[in-house]
Amino acid sequence: MTQSNEYPRCILALDLGTTTGWALRSHDGLIISGTASFRPGRYDGGGMRYLRFTNWLTELDRLSGPIAAIWFEEVRRHAGTDAAHVYGGLMASLTSWGELRGVPYEGVPVGTIKRHATGKGNAPKQAMIAAARAKGFSPEDDNEADAIAILLWAIDAIGGAA
Repeated sequence: MTQSNEYPRCILALDLGTTTGWALRSHDGLIISGTASFRPGRYDGGGMRYLRFTNWLTELDRLSGPIAAIWFEEVRRHAGTDAAHVYGGLMASLTSWGELRGVPYEGVPVGTIKRHATGKGNAPKQAMIAAARAKGFSPEDDNEADAIAILLWAIDAIGGAA
């Protein structure tokens, strides 16, 4: 965990997907990160993934918040149809959650995040993990590394305010 005391508001960064990477800078400047799985269970209906995601956001806000701003990776192209559908559903859930609570949110283009973290706008997953490790983090996977990169970009670029 790393300290960042540049801005005293709680901000959240997300890499949306079935395995969602997240990074949060709390009010005291402490940065924590991880992943959350929203893989549907065997007997789940089609909307359960999104309901669990919304409940997870609410719990994160309750425990660490209030969340003042949310940044997420803005993906314009997906490898497959299922990934696009999952991303769209999670983004709809995120944006409606933010609108309901008055929490500003904004997407950051993938190339912007990668360029800020590694110097290359098309950096591979391993380079993103290495960049997060070089900053003192221990990401579990590329999803967490991307969320850390989004958070660090938000802090560096605009102080985290959406």
